[in-house]
Amino acid sequence: MSNPRSSVRRGARPDLLDPAALAQLGGIEFIAREVVEGFIMGLHRSPHRGFSAEFADHRAYQAGDDLRYIDWRMYGRSDRYHVKQFEEETNLRAYLLLDISESMGWSSNPGTLPDKLWYAKHLAASIALILLRQGDSVGVAAFHNQITERMQPKGGRRQWYEIARRIRVLNAEGGTSAEGALRELAVRLRRRGLVVLFSDLLVERDETIRALKFLRHHGHEVLVFHILDPGERELPPASEAKFFDPETDDELLVSVADIRAEYREAVNDALGEWHRDLRPHGIDYEVIDTDRPLSLALRAYLRKRERLG
Repeated sequence: MSNPRSSVRRGARPDLLDPAALAQLGGIEFIAREVVEGFIMGLHRSPHRGFSAEFADHRAYQAGDDLRYIDWRMYGRSDRYHVKQFEEETNLRAYLLLDISESMGWSSNPGTLPDKLWYAKHLAASIALILLRQGDSVGVAAFHNQITERMQPKGGRRQWYEIARRIRVLNAEGGTSAEGALRELAVRLRRRGLVVLFSDLLVERDETIRALKFLRHHGHEVLVFHILDPGERELPPASEAKFFDPETDDELLVSVADIRAEYREAVNDALGEWHRDLRPHGIDYEVIDTDRPLSLALRAYLRKRERLG
């Protein structure tokens, strides 16, 4: 059996791997670093603007800075080295909010397909690493019925290792109260910034939408990743299916043939309603299936980041 890490070394981009293969690579720190490196490499090879950006300002030269960006005219005037600072280097404060309720621990194919929380944790770690490499500050919070974990936004390499350490040990448990977590976050955030929510959105819909709008009212940019297992889109190829709510233990046995088309339509309608309710308020909404490569979600993040400057 081949070693997944060997496949990466031979040139396979981790950000394009399906999550089942990606999960075999190792721990969250290794996977996030490999995914981000592959993602950035892909941007540099494509016509996508990626991390190149508009000139914004100058800052003093630091050891390790790219010599191509030294402003020689300013050196001639001041006799000091300065480098051109780009938009992606300007400081943004970001807060990553992870839903760790019981339903996030579900997978339609345990042992092969990682669960929703695995996907959310690795996507959050990858985005945190990109933000920190761009000179931004990143904080993390996790919630189920209430916020259970909180890290204030900071920059630097130490913050990345602390974020990875905190995220690694998160487990799915408890019910869900996204509304309370979002409102608490809005009150605590003193500076305007970017809030990224990772959730399967099995929540009180109207209350959650009001809380997301509350964040926007306070001047924050908001990006919602709706984490969806492919088994939630389509019913299994069986004569009967048992629906189970992991947060309430309620069960319902149904005939699949009788409700397959109706179920698919109901799911699509629900996703469309989230989109229609959030987009008019400037809240970006992305549905991410847990069998899809992380690069798709990272591109959605990058589109949001580029609009912020």
